Amino acid sequence: MKKRTLASVTALAIALTTVAVPFIPYSTPAVAFAAEKAPVYQTRAEIPDQYKWKLDHIYPSVQDWEKDVAKVEELAKAFTKYQGKLSTSSATMLKAFDDYMSMMRLNDKAYVYANMSLDVNSANSELQVLADRAEKMYTLVSEKTAWVQPEIVAIPDNKMKQLLADPALAPYKLFLEDMLRNKSHSLSKEMEELLAKSSPLSSSPTNIYSMLSKDVKFPKIKDESGKEVQLNRSNFVSYLESKDQRVRKDAFKAYYSSLIDFQDTFASTLAAKVKGDNFYAGARNYKSALEASLTPNNIPTKVYDELIDTVNENLPLLHRYIALKKKMLGVSELHMYDIYVPIVPSDDKYIPIEEGKKMVVNGLQAMGDDYVKILSEGLEGGWVDVYSTDDKRTGAYQWGAYDTHPYVLLNHQGTLDDVFTIAHEMGHAMQSYYTNKTQPYVSSNYPTFTAEVASTMNETLLFKSMYAQAKTKAEKMYLLNHYLENFRSTLFRQTQFAEFEKAIHDKEQAGESLNAEAVKKIYLDINKKYYGKDMVSDDEIAMEWARVSHFFNYNYYVYQYSTSFAASQALAKQILDEGKPAVDRIKKNFLEAGSSAPPIEVLKAAGVDMSTSKPIEQSMEIFEETLNELEKLVNEK
Repeated sequence: MKKRTLASVTALAIALTTVAVPFIPYSTPAVAFAAEKAPVYQTRAEIPDQYKWKLDHIYPSVQDWEKDVAKVEELAKAFTKYQGKLSTSSATMLKAFDDYMSMMRLNDKAYVYANMSLDVNSANSELQVLADRAEKMYTLVSEKTAWVQPEIVAIPDNKMKQLLADPALAPYKLFLEDMLRNKSHSLSKEMEELLAKSSPLSSSPTNIYSMLSKDVKFPKIKDESGKEVQLNRSNFVSYLESKDQRVRKDAFKAYYSSLIDFQDTFASTLAAKVKGDNFYAGARNYKSALEASLTPNNIPTKVYDELIDTVNENLPLLHRYIALKKKMLGVSELHMYDIYVPIVPSDDKYIPIEEGKKMVVNGLQAMGDDYVKILSEGLEGGWVDVYSTDDKRTGAYQWGAYDTHPYVLLNHQGTLDDVFTIAHEMGHAMQSYYTNKTQPYVSSNYPTFTAEVASTMNETLLFKSMYAQAKTKAEKMYLLNHYLENFRSTLFRQTQFAEFEKAIHDKEQAGESLNAEAVKKIYLDINKKYYGKDMVSDDEIAMEWARVSHFFNYNYYVYQYSTSFAASQALAKQILDEGKPAVDRIKKNFLEAGSSAPPIEVLKAAGVDMSTSKPIEQSMEIFEETLNELEKLVNEK
C-alpha cells in the first residue's frame, strides 16, 4: 500500500477533496509466519539499527522539525495575502502558486515525519504530541487555502484564457484545468471554508473505528498442539492458514464472534462514514459519492461499473478455482475459514530478511540495471523498517515526501508472502523515486488510480522469475497457487468489496437504514454470489466488513486495487515479451509520469487502456490459463 502524500496538488489539495481526512491507509493484511524462527523484539530500542528506517534523513532532530512546522504555519497565514487578487495578472497568479507549492512541500515533509515516527512507536506520548501538532498544521493549511478553488473557478472564461496564454504559467496548466473541470462542483468561499473547518468532524468515523478495533478483545484458542494461544488482529490470518481445520474453524468463529459483540457500534460507525461521503458529494452537487470520488482524478464512473460487471461475468472461473480448492483440500464441505489455507503443501521455510531482499532483487532483473541498482541501494540505505513490535503499525506501506527518499514499513516474519510484500512496497517506492526525480512538485503526486500498478507489477515479475526457475512439480504447483490467490484476493475480492461499498452508499442515499442486520445481509449475499455453491458462506462472514479498514478510512478506494492489478498484468506481460523497449516505455510514460497527465492517459501511454474493460478481460484470460496449468499438474500421474 502506498500512503498518499498530503497535497493532492492536481486538485489543489484540500480545496478539491470531498473530505479532508487524516491519512490512515489500509495496510496489507497480516500473513502466516514461522513465529518460532522470526526475531522477536519487545521494544524498538532492541531492534538493530540496520533494520530500522532512517528518519533522521528527513530531520536530524525534533527541534529542526518544529522549525519547519512553525514556518508552514507562518506561510499558511501569509498566503491569504493573495486572496481576491489571483486574476489581477498572470504574474500574481504565478507567484501565488509558487508560494503555495513551497508551503505544501514543507507541509508534506513535516507531516510525514511526525506520522511515520508515531507509526513505529505508537505508545510514545511525545510522538503522539508530534502527530497531533502535525494534524493541526494540516488543518490550518486547509483553512487558509480553502478560498483558492472558488476564486479560480469564478474567473470568467475569457480572462482565464488570457492568463493561461502566459508561457510562465505553463507548469500549472494541468493544475488549473483540473480545478476548472470541477467548476460545477465548487462552492462559494464561505462554503469552502466551512467544509474545510468541518474536516475534523468528517474524520470522526475513521478515528472511532481505529479506537474500536483496538478495543475489541479476542479470546484464546488452542493451536495445533493443543496449547492455548492468544488470538489477535495480527495473528488471525496465520491461524486461518493452519493445516488443522479445527484450528482454522476455532480462530474464525472466535474472531468474528468478538466482532459481532460490537456489531451495532461498527455498523453505526460505518453508517456515519457513508452518510459523510454522501453529504459531501451532495454539497458539491455530485450525483453520488462514487462520482465525487472518481471525478477529481478524471476517472469516468463507467470504469467502476465495468469492473464490477466484467468480474461478475467471470465469476464461473472463481467458482471453478474454489471447486479445485475443495478437491485438493479433501474436505466434504469448504468453509470460509478454509479459504486461506494453501492447497499445495509448502516447507514453511523461514526466509530471513537478507535472503528475502536478494530474492526480490534477482526476481526484478527484467526491469533493467538502473532500476535494480536503485532498488538495491534503497533496500540497504535506510528506506526500510523491517521488524515488528507491539506498538508498531501492522501490515506494510510505502510513504515519503517530495523532499525525502521513499520509506517502506514492513513487519517481516519470514514467509514467502513477506518476500512478495517487499517486492510490492518497493514497487511503490521505485515509482515514487522516479516520479520525484523527474517531475516538478506540482505533478509529482501520482493519483490513487495508478498507485497500485507498479507494486503489483513487481509481484507478477517476481512470480514469473521464480516460476521459470522452479524445478519440481511441487514448487510449480505452490507458485501457481500463490499466483491464483493473488487474483482471488485482489481482482475478485477487491471487486467484491467495491460492489459492497457501492451497495451501502446507494442504500444510504436512498434513505434506507444501514443498521447491523442490513449491512450484514448485503455483505453475506454478495459473498455467496462471489464464492458459489462449493463454498459454505458461514454466517460469521457477514461481519467481515468490520475488519476491512478501507470502508471506514476512505471513499471508493478498493476498486483501484482491482483495476491496478489488471493494468499490472498487462504491463508485466509486455516487459517479459518485449524486453528493454517495454521497460523504457513503461519507465518514461508511467513510473516517471506522476500526475503530468490524467491517470487513464498515463496508463494508455504505457501500453494499457483502462477506459475499456479489455484489461479486466485479459486478466481473466491469464487467470484461466494459470488455472488450466495448475489443474493439469494436479491431474498428472
